Amino acid sequence: MASTLLFKVVFVLDFIAFALALQAEQMRSTAKVVTDLEFKYNYCVYDSEIATSLGITATVLLLVSQVLTMRWACLFSFCFRKALKHGGCGACALILSIICWITFLAAEGCLLVDSVRNAQHTKYRTIFGQDAPYCQTLRKGVFEAGAALTLLTSLFSKMNYVCCFKHQEGFDTENTELGSYTSI
Repeated sequence: MASTLLFKVVFVLDFIAFALALQAEQMRSTAKVVTDLEFKYNYCVYDSEIATSLGITATVLLLVSQVLTMRWACLFSFCFRKALKHGGCGACALILSIICWITFLAAEGCLLVDSVRNAQHTKYRTIFGQDAPYCQTLRKGVFEAGAALTLLTSLFSKMNYVCCFKHQEGFDTENTELGSYTSI
């Protein structure tokens, strides 16, 4: 029961993190050049900072999800040096754990860097007669990359979770409530 509840909580956290990353892509900052007639220069004006907050929230939710998954699935009684002795599920859990951590670190890095870049604004000004200043904004698709990596992390962590329980407790996915989620 506890494993099924944890599986569902982690699924919800991952789904929310994924949705927030996609929403951050839609809400990333845009800029426009404005002319100040009194002081005779051009400067950049940026819109809202909501994408930064969404990206940071997605980062935190993904971190909580990863900690819960790895804490309960693999760190209790799963020892990596014993994993390869048992073969099958143990070796699969070890490989999935490594892949899960790689995709997790990539997703966290992508979302965090994109959030920081979205919060940065250029302070350039130009005098009349010169070209308009370049207003730095994020390229399209940067938060989408973080969302895709979040989805992969979620997938690998769920697979790792199930493999670890099969390895530790002889977890039977056919006769449990969790089986309906893992029989994809």
